[in-house]
Amino acid sequence: MTEPEALMTVGQLAARTGFSIKAIRELEARRLIYMAGRSPANYRLFDESAPWCAQVIRNLRSLGLTIKEIEQLAGVYLDRPEEPIGPRLATLLERSERRIEERVRELEEIRERIRAFRAERPDVLAGAAERELAGLRGSHCAAGGDRHA
Repeated sequence: MTEPEALMTVGQLAARTGFSIKAIRELEARRLIYMAGRSPANYRLFDESAPWCAQVIRNLRSLGLTIKEIEQLAGVYLDRPEEPIGPRLATLLERSERRIEERVRELEEIRERIRAFRAERPDVLAGAAERELAGLRGSHCAAGGDRHA
């Protein structure tokens, strides 16, 4: 006689995977983690596939894939199990890398603006020309206007 498969509650799954309970519920609602059933007290129950799915999701997120992209990949995996997902994953990774490269460019531009501001406006940083921060003399803006009016 074989032992029944151990089931875990959402809290146990959260503790085991490091995902929050809210995140697990969202992943379950998105059909990325499957509930094995409900307990007599109506708690969600998960089997041993749930921690595996959570780890796959964590790994794909760590590669920059969005939840939407993971859903697409999971859809192909489930709908067409004979189709290898490697080529689709490669495409998604290329998309992720392009997003990352664009974000790095944006961040580098911001860093350059910060450096230029520091070099050009030490007076503002020293507190001597706060009113000129945005060219709004006499403004009552909390972000650098006339606080002493």
